[in-house]
Amino acid sequence: MKGQTYVIAALVFALIVATFAVINVDPVEVNYLFFTSESPLILVILVSTLLGGLITSGFGIAHLIGAKKKIRQLESENKQLRAAAAVNFESEEEEAQVEVIDSENN
Repeated sequence: MKGQTYVIAALVFALIVATFAVINVDPVEVNYLFFTSESPLILVILVSTLLGGLITSGFGIAHLIGAKKKIRQLESENKQLRAAAAVNFESEEEEAQVEVIDSENN
């Protein structure tokens, strides 16, 4: 359900941006740091939206990679702790059996 909500929200956003861009087709002067150029406002809006989406996706992917790395680290640590706990449990069982045998002999 969460995936469907995301897709619907993305489509609504795309529709709003497209409508806004089509309404604003007048040429505008865009001032870049080192030069200026005149472009149709529709291109400025669409390119800005596309770059914003790409930058956001980049940060999302970087966060996802970090989260997966952390998950692998925690799974490895969990596996080591379970192995240590199993060894401790087995040694405690052996000690308990020895105590039971000793108490039966007395």
